[in-house]
Amino acid sequence: MWNPYAPLEDATRRGLAVGAAGSVLLLWSVLSGAGLVTPGKLPAPWAVGSAFLRLAWDADRGESLLLTATLYSTGRVLLAGMLVVLIGVPVGVLMGASPKVNAALSPLVDPFRSAPIVAVLPILVMWLGIGESMKISFLFLGAVVYLVPMVRDALQSVPSTYWISARDLGATPWEAVRLSVLPVAMPRVADAVIVSVSIMWTYITVAEYVNAERGLGQLIQNARRFSAMDQVFVGIFVIVGLALATYQAMIALKKKLYPWEVAG
Repeated sequence: MWNPYAPLEDATRRGLAVGAAGSVLLLWSVLSGAGLVTPGKLPAPWAVGSAFLRLAWDADRGESLLLTATLYSTGRVLLAGMLVVLIGVPVGVLMGASPKVNAALSPLVDPFRSAPIVAVLPILVMWLGIGESMKISFLFLGAVVYLVPMVRDALQSVPSTYWISARDLGATPWEAVRLSVLPVAMPRVADAVIVSVSIMWTYITVAEYVNAERGLGQLIQNARRFSAMDQVFVGIFVIVGLALATYQAMIALKKKLYPWEVAG
């Protein structure tokens, strides 16, 4: 049992996962159904399911409030994610490839991994206002401070023999990095992107806290104001589901792009 390298059959993995989820659902049902925890603190699973159906289709408005909120939040994460990759990956590569660039930029990047990014929100509001640019910028900053150091570390973890071998074959220093070191580091760079996008989902409610007309964060905030805890749980579960779906999609893409990494 205590062998981290032992393969686990798919059926066993699925069974354990379903069993754990079922146990949590059973405990939740008992606590709420027996009245051990008030609905204002822990709504019953069936109450959350009913709220999900109401939000999925509002007959009075003739629209799906949940779908609209999901599309807005997903769009913000996707846009911020593209900016994170387009800016963070090249900066991380430059830092990993050049000790001088790394020495210059590390003091500007590394401390922010431990800094509370939520504290930056009031500054962004003062600088950018309360529109979409502020929300996208907040998600971007929350993720890029993790992506850049991880990309840098991915390059620096590649054995120096790859760079030396390329140089021995006549490559310039930058060609040795681009054609030899970077391809070896790409699976780890992909892991960094996956982590960064996942982090943005954890910040989405904070990003949409300020003046968001649509979004899952806005849905949760409105539900909280009216003490509709069942709708709060719906919003949380949808965010978790979207984060999990995004993660699984990116893992599948990584396996397709770097099959040798999976095989290893």
